[in-house]
This record gives sequence, structure tokens and C-alpha cells, in this order.
Amino acid sequence: MTDASTVPATPSRRAMLIAAGLVFAAAAPAAAQGDAGLVTVPSPHPVRATIDRFGAAVREAGWVVFTEIDHAAAAQSAGLTLRPRTVVVFGNPRAGTPPMAARPTLALDLPMRILVWEDDQGRVFVTRSTGEDVATRVFARHGIAQPPEARAGTEALFARLVAKAVE
Repeated sequence: MTDASTVPATPSRRAMLIAAGLVFAAAAPAAAQGDAGLVTVPSPHPVRATIDRFGAAVREAGWVVFTEIDHAAAAQSAGLTLRPRTVVVFGNPRAGTPPMAARPTLALDLPMRILVWEDDQGRVFVTRSTGEDVATRVFARHGIAQPPEARAGTEALFARLVAKAVE
């Protein structure tokens, strides 16, 4: 029996590996839309307009947009190409400061964020975490239990903010 790592990389084997990699890369956006605590919704607006609409909804809710991280611009500065991918970092200092004061490591995961991105066909999407994901992945790892009503409240708020961005 031959270990795959010892088989020489022939041109046809290389082509198969490249093809497999391309299939995996093409499937990656679909995986990002899966059930892993993420919700992805389409936006009828361009990326910048979607980001601006989301920011307006955040401010209207009394929250703060702290910054944006433009991954496509970072890729371009490295000589690479990437479709638009902007993370919007937002939060509520009144709500986040007390738990962060009690659990300093929470600062690794707060403030919250959403992703506005464009696929290869030029369609724009917003991806966000679910309220359950925030409770179990973010807060729980810092020893903070969120009751069901807090999880539902987070879910409702995030859904409302994103809905305003894409309406």
C-alpha cells in the first residue's frame, strides 16, 4: 500500500489536486452560509450602500460602529485580488463594558461584527452570527452564561439591523 504523500506529483495528479482545490474554494462561500451559527442574507444594494445602511441602523438602535475592516483593500496592498469583504465592528459600550470588566478576556470577542461581501457573480450578502452562537461561542467561552431571553434578544436585534441594511 502506498501512502498518498509518497506518490510523485505527476502532471495529471497535479491537475486533479488543483481541480479539487478549486472545487473546495468554490464551495467555501456556501459553507460560510451553513448552519454553523451564521445567517447570510442577500442585499439588493452595492457593498458600500449596504455597509452604510447597516451603520445607520446600528446608530439608530443607540449602538456604535467602531470601525470597518476592508479585507479586499488589504489584499490589494499585498498585490492580491479579493472580492469585496468588509467586516463592520459594532457594539454597545453600555451593555458590553460591565461583562468585559468582570471578564477581561471577553475583549477578544467583543465588539460584535458582521460581514458584507460580494460573490463572484457580483451579488452582495450580509453574514452575521446568530444569538445562540453569540451566547455559546462568545460569552460561554469566557464563563458568562446568557439566559434564553438574552439569546433571543440578541437574535432579534441582529436580525433587525441586517433587515434594515438590506431593505
